Amino acid sequence: MATKYIFVTGGVTSSLGKGIISASLAKLLQARGHSVTIQKFDPYINIDPGTLNPYEHGECYVTEDGAETDLDLGHYERFLNVHTSQANNVTTGRIYHHVITQERAGAYLGKTVQVVPHITDEIKRRMLLLGQSGEFDIVITEIGGCVGDIESLPFVEAVRQLRWELGVNESCVIHLTLVPYLKAAGELKTKPTQHSVRDLSEAGVQPDILVCRSEYPIPQEVRKKIALFCNVKQNSVIESIDAETIYDVPLLMRKEKLDERVIAKLKLPHKADPNLDTWKEFLGRLKNPTSEVNIALVGKYVELPDAYKSIIESFVHAGSANECKVNIKWFQSENITDENVTGLLQGMDGVLVAPGFGERGFKGKLEAIRFVRENKIPFMGICLGMQCAAVEFARNVLGLSGAASTEMDPETPHPVIDMMEDQKQITQMGGTMRLGAYTCELKKGTKAYSIYGKSRISERHRHRYEFNNTYLQAFEEAGMHATGINPDTGLVEVIELQDHPWFVAAQYHPELKSTVLNPHPLFVKFVKAAINHSKSK
Repeated sequence: MATKYIFVTGGVTSSLGKGIISASLAKLLQARGHSVTIQKFDPYINIDPGTLNPYEHGECYVTEDGAETDLDLGHYERFLNVHTSQANNVTTGRIYHHVITQERAGAYLGKTVQVVPHITDEIKRRMLLLGQSGEFDIVITEIGGCVGDIESLPFVEAVRQLRWELGVNESCVIHLTLVPYLKAAGELKTKPTQHSVRDLSEAGVQPDILVCRSEYPIPQEVRKKIALFCNVKQNSVIESIDAETIYDVPLLMRKEKLDERVIAKLKLPHKADPNLDTWKEFLGRLKNPTSEVNIALVGKYVELPDAYKSIIESFVHAGSANECKVNIKWFQSENITDENVTGLLQGMDGVLVAPGFGERGFKGKLEAIRFVRENKIPFMGICLGMQCAAVEFARNVLGLSGAASTEMDPETPHPVIDMMEDQKQITQMGGTMRLGAYTCELKKGTKAYSIYGKSRISERHRHRYEFNNTYLQAFEEAGMHATGINPDTGLVEVIELQDHPWFVAAQYHPELKSTVLNPHPLFVKFVKAAINHSKSK
């Protein structure tokens, strides 16, 4: 069977949840026995989101092969439990970069290079790439931004051409819109949806299915009106109501028969009904917790939770695994001082110091770590969080005055965290860090080994600076052990404190590999330690 293609577009406003709808539909089709992948096409000119401020775009999600991608790819992996790659996230910047590089190399043989056909041809080539691998029955392509935006036009044009080239039942367009409720009028309004579909139709693409986001149920007469004005069947007007958790959405879409509409449109073989038993079990545990913990997340982007999206979701997965409600309490690291740290953190059952870059909030993170180390509160550090744990230990236990990371203080007398030699030559910012999956060896008999239950693991990285092994012996002698080491480079990956109930910090990003079906063991055991701590109070 040839690969079928589903295109998901959005209108009216951004942030309607195209990523969650795409992931939920993919989950339903996967649960029916189809092999599915999802790709995200972003209309911005950055080559990738690696250089974007998290306040602009939320977190930067890193794949196994080291691509810095959109946070929606995190949703895809968490829902489907399959890896994404460089090919799953494409930006306008990447498209133009490729076409211009080709033009400079003389690939177009003197032709005038234009948006149509050259840019749209490159978009189409990348839209078909994963389908041509032979691995997937269905490829879902989510197009970022809004229909009607200038920057989205080439993508919509590429979809128009592809639909024509692929044939009638080979593709399907799902358009996500908003049906707002006006309190003054006391009714749901369909006009924004009508305008949005008209914009899409003017660009030559007629949607097959409309998914209508709403805060209130959409009655049949409103669906009938939308169907009439938008040229879709009434049973293809799907309601997407606000959900208690994003993990409810696949079940809500199943109830609305979104997967059945897609199967009918694509003339897919009607395999068995979707098997969602494990998904329902996960939700059952999530919604019926037997315990509750408060975990402090100390970071510098806490005003925008999307900056820590994967960490939040990892706590959801770990909470469900422990039948525990995890309440994340947000702490802006800039606001934590020696004077107020006790008042802020003493009631917490666990503290996580988050990843990040730059000096802002560094001192607050050190204060938080000193407090949890001295007061035996479960602690987990990720990436910069691990580096902060090393600096705090060097200063306050080893007595190395002025110890720091050379990222924060290039002149530090004790660079316990320093840049790798091969990184010192780099002048470009984008895509030049240690990125993607690397192997780590865990020492037997350690907390890290007991957490994973094996000695060889693979985890994803995104950083430039490393633990300076010159200080390793002093750390070990004082009770801070390097329990995870990269076998190829000897670089420290995991540190843990000996005389502490649970003090583990990792140079890698465990949150990037946590999924509904495979909650990450570090988060699962950290939540367990927090439960034990809350009981001992």
